[in-house]
Amino acid sequence: MGGESARGKVMAVYHLKGGVGKTATAVNLAYLGAASGLRTLVCDLDPQSSATYYFRVRPRLKNAGKVYLKGRARVSNNIKGTDYDRLDLLPADWSHRHLASALGRVKRSRKRLQEIFAPFRGEYDLIVLDSPATATLLAESIFVAADLLLVPVVPSTLAARAYANLRAFIKRKGYDEDKVWAFFSMVEARKKMHRTTMAAMKEQFPRWLRATIPYAADIESMGLARAPLPAFQPAGTSTKRYRELWEELAALMLYRGE
Repeated sequence: MGGESARGKVMAVYHLKGGVGKTATAVNLAYLGAASGLRTLVCDLDPQSSATYYFRVRPRLKNAGKVYLKGRARVSNNIKGTDYDRLDLLPADWSHRHLASALGRVKRSRKRLQEIFAPFRGEYDLIVLDSPATATLLAESIFVAADLLLVPVVPSTLAARAYANLRAFIKRKGYDEDKVWAFFSMVEARKKMHRTTMAAMKEQFPRWLRATIPYAADIESMGLARAPLPAFQPAGTSTKRYRELWEELAALMLYRGE
């Protein structure tokens, strides 16, 4: 990759369906972004706080709604460093379950996250949102805030149906469909159903990234290691796949020219 870096991009990892590898994707891509030299912020928006757990950060949040709705100073005070250079974290805790309802009580609620993160675009090259599996006002605020909406899709019937519903929702609400990019996650290439589903979905929907992420034990081991996969298995097969995914996204979103 070469060219001039376009600073301050927001990438949200999102899907209506849980269990598709959103957090592993957000954590690993953020790590790879920071390792490539980008000042990176991971924003954990999920009350399950899995990204926070992976980065070994203990959140001190008491009310997520106040943190996000009171402006830049409150957000800045809650950003934590991680064990990795150029990589910071805005942690989550269980109070994030009230964030959608808190957004509903303010004006311009769908633009609130966009406004909150606007000042941080000058401090960070890349902001990665680890989003909960929800179709609430929070999801719509994420759609507005993100420059790119990255959707991990498991090649199964239910996940494919959920992705179709997501695309229909985005179109119906008039959000920018061009910012939506998907990739296949938790792929078992030996399964005929996975291969068939992938081929059918590529015909039905546009904007698929080439890289695929396998269903693999080393990715599941991130929970035991409490670390991004490239940090403790830098030469592993799954790490290679995440690097391929990162290279595609970096060329797509962060760089212009060659």
